[in-house]
Amino acid sequence: MSSAPFPGPSGDPLPLSALDACRLCPRRCGARRSRGVAGRCGMTAQLRVARSALHFWEEPPISGESGSGAIFFSGCPLRCVFCQNHEISSGGFGVDVSTERLAEMMLELEGAGALNVNLVTPLHFAPQVRRAVLLARGAGLTLPVVCNTSGYELPEVVRALGDVVDAWLTDFKYADARLAGELSAAPDYPEVAARALSAMVESVRAAGGRELAEDGSMRRGVIVRHLVLPGHADDSCAVLDRVWELAGNEVDLSVMNQYTPNEACRRAGGDLARGISEEEYEIVLCHADDLGFERIWWQEGGTVSESFVPAFDATGVEGPELGAPPARDA
Repeated sequence: MSSAPFPGPSGDPLPLSALDACRLCPRRCGARRSRGVAGRCGMTAQLRVARSALHFWEEPPISGESGSGAIFFSGCPLRCVFCQNHEISSGGFGVDVSTERLAEMMLELEGAGALNVNLVTPLHFAPQVRRAVLLARGAGLTLPVVCNTSGYELPEVVRALGDVVDAWLTDFKYADARLAGELSAAPDYPEVAARALSAMVESVRAAGGRELAEDGSMRRGVIVRHLVLPGHADDSCAVLDRVWELAGNEVDLSVMNQYTPNEACRRAGGDLARGISEEEYEIVLCHADDLGFERIWWQEGGTVSESFVPAFDATGVEGPELGAPPARDA
C-alpha cells in the first residue's frame, strides 16, 4: 500500500484536500468538511481544542512525575454509550484555533516541563495536526509526540503520520463485532483496530523500536489500553488474545478497571449500570499474564473514570494556563 494515501500536488501524505470529501477515518463519510459541513466526527475542517495542559493520569511512561502535555481535541468518530468525555466527543465543546496556534500550544507545554506532547483523539484533524507538529519542531520542539487514540483509525493515516508521531497510546476496545456495534455504533471496530495497531507497531519498529528515556518516560513505542467492561470479561480476554497475536511484547499493555457508568448507562440498567467487579478484573489480568505480556500496567483499588477526566474549560487553548501538579497529601 502506498505511504501517501491522500497525495496532494506536492506529494503531501495528508493534504488539506482530504477534508473536501472526508475519508480520514473508517466511517469514510465523505462530508465536505472544508466547506463547513460536519462529518461523522461532529467536526468541520476547523480545528477545535477543549484543553491544553499538564495531565497526570496517563500510564507512568507517559505522565511520569512531570505530567504529560495533553491537548484534547473536540469531536470523535465513535459514539460510545459509556463515554466519559461526552462534552467534547459529541457535545462539541471547544475553542476554534489555527494550525499555528496548535503548534504554539505544543511549545508552551514543553516550556511548562511536560514529558511529551499528548494529542488526545486528534486524527479527524490529521492534516492540520501533522502540519502543527512540523511547525513546532521547526520552532524548536524536542519532546516526543504521543497520539492518544480510540484505535478506530485507518492504517494509511497511521502510516502517513509516521514522521511526526513517536508513541501510540491506543485503545483496543472490543473483539466482538456485535458488542462494538451495540456500544460504539462501529461493528467493524475489531478489524479496524487490528489493522491500525499493526500499522502502529510497524511504524515504531521502522523508527528503531521501543525506547525509554533515562527517567523511564517513553520516547518511542506503543501502549495498548483496554477498559474492562462489566459483564464482558470474556470479550476482554478475547481482546488480549488478539493483541498478543498481532504484537506480542512489542507493545506495553494497560488493563483498566476505571469503568464508571454515565447517566445514560445508569438509566438503561443492566451490566453497564454498575462498575466492574474485582473478580472480573482479576480474570482479565490473569489472562494477560498467562499470555506472556511482559509489561502490564494495571490499576489498584477502586477507581472511577470521573477522577481521570479533567475539566474541559478551554484551559491553555487561547494562552498558557497550563495547570499544576495535583495536590498531594502531607
